[in-house]
Amino acid sequence: MADRKKKGRDISGILILDKPLNISSNRAVQIVKRLYGAKKVGHTGSLDPLASGVLPICLGHATKISQYLLASDKTYQFTMKLGQTTTTGDVEGDMVLERSVPDVKTTDLGALLNAFVGDIQQIPPMYSALKHNGQRLYALARAGQVVDRPPRDVTIKSLTLLSKTQDSLTLEVCCTKGTYVRTLAEDLGEKLGCGAHVTFLRRIRTGPFDLKGSITIEQLESSQGDLVALDERLNSLDLALQDYPLVECDDKAVSDLCLGRQVHVDSLENNPIIRLNDPKGHIFGLGKWTDGNYLAPIRIFV
Repeated sequence: MADRKKKGRDISGILILDKPLNISSNRAVQIVKRLYGAKKVGHTGSLDPLASGVLPICLGHATKISQYLLASDKTYQFTMKLGQTTTTGDVEGDMVLERSVPDVKTTDLGALLNAFVGDIQQIPPMYSALKHNGQRLYALARAGQVVDRPPRDVTIKSLTLLSKTQDSLTLEVCCTKGTYVRTLAEDLGEKLGCGAHVTFLRRIRTGPFDLKGSITIEQLESSQGDLVALDERLNSLDLALQDYPLVECDDKAVSDLCLGRQVHVDSLENNPIIRLNDPKGHIFGLGKWTDGNYLAPIRIFV
């Protein structure tokens, strides 16, 4: 049987989408794939339908570095309603408990927020995509089951109060991969003695990408059919990997690394991830340091 070739353009780059509310990340990926006519597209960590904001979408060879963007720190702005807890930790769930809201002073909030900054543990919510014995937790939750979830280590880099009302707080958090904002809001609410759930969630940064460099689906659709204009919206793979050291390779080193061979490099930085650029300054893969100042390929894009 003949191999089936995927249809679409061989185009590579990273699109920074400002995902709207009420669509899934997978739906956003399919819209981008259709507009670009791209052969291969994927996202770098999903946003719930009730969350909006920065969603990097990788096209072509960029899908090979999605794991590195997935591991990047994220920054969110969110509003938590005090006095009410829900089954899902957000407005989508049913109300579980309603309690009176204490009169909390801003100075007291500062001390509370500081207590959550640093390395903390979170118990993942039942309404999450994590698996238990091969089944998604959200599927078990919808069936009325609750199972034990081991706590996970996460790091809160910063947690800042943006505004407050009598029954709500709006915060900005910078956190590591795997942090659940809904759980953070619930834990803060419990510390205040009244419970809480998230009513608004917007991701404003993922790694080096923020809302300033993002584009909406409406803007993309206004350029439908104009592939030049659409392609100009793509970011290079280099930009996503700018925090990693760079090695400029000559033609022979490029050839050797693409064939899986190690090459010797003087004064090579001992780093598990190194960007590899060809003589024209284009990234063609990722490498790593090995004993004796040898550079070994770990991912080749061409």
